[in-house]
Amino acid sequence: MTLLAVTAVVLLALVARSTLNGLETDVQAGTGRAPEWLSSIAGLLGGVAVLAVPVAFAVERVFHRDGMRVAQGLIAAILALLLSYTLGEWLVSAGPVELRQLLTGNRDVEPLNTVLTPAIAYATAVRMSRRPRWRALLWFALTLDFFALFTATKITALGAIVTYLVGLAVGFATLYGVGSANTRPPGSAVVAALRRLGFSIVSARRIEDDSSGSRRYIIGLADTTRLSVTVLDRDRQVAGVVYRLWRRLRLNSETRRRAIRSLRAELEREALMAYAAEAAGASTPRLLGTSEVGTEAALLAYEHVESRPIEDLSDDELGDELLAQTWEQIRLLHARRLAHRHLTGESIHLSPDGRIVLVDARSGEIAAGDLLMRLDVAQLLAYLGLRVGPERAVKTGAAVLGADTIASALPLLQRIALARETRSAARKDKALLPALREQIVALKPQATVEEVRLERFRPRTLVTIIASALAAYFLLSQLSQVNLVTVITSAHWGWGGIALVAAAVSYIAASSMLRGFVPEQLPYGRTILVQLASSFVKLVAPAAVGGVAINTRYLQKQGIPPGQAVASVGASQLVGLVSHIMLLLLAGYLTGTQAAPSLTPSRGLLITLLAIAVVMVGILAVPPLRRMLSTRVRSLFSGVVPRLLDVLQSPAKIIEAVTGTMMVTVSFVICLAACVKAFGGELGITAVAVVFLAGNAIGSAAPTPGGLGAVELSLTAGLTVAGLNPTMATSAVLLFRLMTFWLPVLPGWASFTWLQRNDQL
Repeated sequence: MTLLAVTAVVLLALVARSTLNGLETDVQAGTGRAPEWLSSIAGLLGGVAVLAVPVAFAVERVFHRDGMRVAQGLIAAILALLLSYTLGEWLVSAGPVELRQLLTGNRDVEPLNTVLTPAIAYATAVRMSRRPRWRALLWFALTLDFFALFTATKITALGAIVTYLVGLAVGFATLYGVGSANTRPPGSAVVAALRRLGFSIVSARRIEDDSSGSRRYIIGLADTTRLSVTVLDRDRQVAGVVYRLWRRLRLNSETRRRAIRSLRAELEREALMAYAAEAAGASTPRLLGTSEVGTEAALLAYEHVESRPIEDLSDDELGDELLAQTWEQIRLLHARRLAHRHLTGESIHLSPDGRIVLVDARSGEIAAGDLLMRLDVAQLLAYLGLRVGPERAVKTGAAVLGADTIASALPLLQRIALARETRSAARKDKALLPALREQIVALKPQATVEEVRLERFRPRTLVTIIASALAAYFLLSQLSQVNLVTVITSAHWGWGGIALVAAAVSYIAASSMLRGFVPEQLPYGRTILVQLASSFVKLVAPAAVGGVAINTRYLQKQGIPPGQAVASVGASQLVGLVSHIMLLLLAGYLTGTQAAPSLTPSRGLLITLLAIAVVMVGILAVPPLRRMLSTRVRSLFSGVVPRLLDVLQSPAKIIEAVTGTMMVTVSFVICLAACVKAFGGELGITAVAVVFLAGNAIGSAAPTPGGLGAVELSLTAGLTVAGLNPTMATSAVLLFRLMTFWLPVLPGWASFTWLQRNDQL
């Protein structure tokens, strides 16, 4: 319908050109009478809101775990940007003359606005129209922006209509396109496969999927017995493949399962494990038959056992007898060298007659080594420890398996060795694993406590090595492009002096910022020394981490409780982050402004925001990264709001905090601008501000010490894009880093040493 509307509007415009031109004249005349101040305010507010509203909606959806909707909106926005730009270029260069005249008015105007089209497509794809408040905010933003564009003669009436309709079309097309055909066999195919196995089926009912996402059915037979059927789908074979590949790479070869296995191999593995467990005398559902279901699925038919998982039992129902039965099942499996590998509350069931039944042995191993069986014991200890406490878990396990077997699992009581669900719970209950170790040591005092190294490497080590290597590579490649002798002799060192003064002022500003967020009084000179000391710490820690750690330590030494010290530093970081983002957006708008009355955001800024959004969605789509990010942010900013309320009670503190926060950024921008001037570069202060703010954000996120490599690369690239010669840009950045990173190291070391000797750090 939207495509039909676009076609109808264009055809009607071509037929009624005179009427449309008259409408265009009336609109321009009406909006042209608006006061200049009103047009400027509308342009600023509309330009900001048309990007801020979609971003705020995305943040709200992410917090509600609705990231898929945001991803769809990003796809729509990117497609709309590409389509509107391509159509616009075609219309300007080779399109029909009449249509081009109607869409542009023979002015330097985009036929389709490349900022509003993606915004409308995004709002359509995320179904913002179904949320009244968000819909109202978006229409308010669009109205202001369209008004500002008309007053600046940067859009035509037909261009506005087509922009809106094309945005709608792309949004709806994205919603249609994200669907995919369902190749999983229907229930009728599953029933037909079971009948080929000789079962007389009278009823079939689908139940909840198992823990790995495989479909399950309860099948009623003519003889009144029932089957439990598990269907393995080919599309489930790749579910979690990235996680399994990562585990395979990270862990020792004996501890991880294969990342990718064919459908038939998965079927044979589960069937073999079921037969082996039955032969071992373990209480497991009896496998009655297997079959492929077409080319995309296979099924396993088990004897149905009425049971419920022990995760559904209350803690009071888990008596010592049930715990002993659970350990007995593990003893039977291990006696035949079978490892279960997934001993959680959903795979251990209780039947109506009080028997423990083990299910979901798909991850199990036959002919298992000692390490895998010890891992089973460690996993069950951890799960039961969460449910009934470490003491009962260890006591009941030792009564069945013996103290030596329980003690052999002691080195494997580490989070990386546990199943994903238990690992998450143990991360929250940090006292669990130490308490289990204490109980085992009390049971077997001579047991070794040294952990077995299951990991080939730690992720942090890998990231640090890669980041440091890249930083060294980029830095050396930059230095190879510059003749240092020429740089020293050709630089205007008067500007270099200004850059040095600006760099020095940044430390005074940083101390004011910290003092402003601490209600208690801090000595000014000593606080400046702490900021200098943080420049020395940057040599061995990432830029954002070193400053936070040293400021927190300093506040604790000043008698401020640890919680309040962390909250004060967190408050300064939070306000600094918000200030950084606002200044970046403002500088980006001012840099991309093409008409004075209309502060419409530039296409480059929109592309940058879309790229950042795509990266953030990618990070949030990975559960470990999402959990790590949320944990770090929560721990950093917990207690920030009460601390800010304490600061807000003192006007002097507010002024000092805000002034210090702004002056930190301003001093660095002036320093970089002076370094550019030192080599004869001519760039506006807003362009330099955009480059610094973006480059500093990248440097803070980089895991290298002081953002080394990342800052140099991003600043050089930014200055080059802004119009500087690459050699000049590299020289200016190297001078900037000399002033702000390398020269402060020696006084920073002296400050760090003095503060330590005087018990201030």
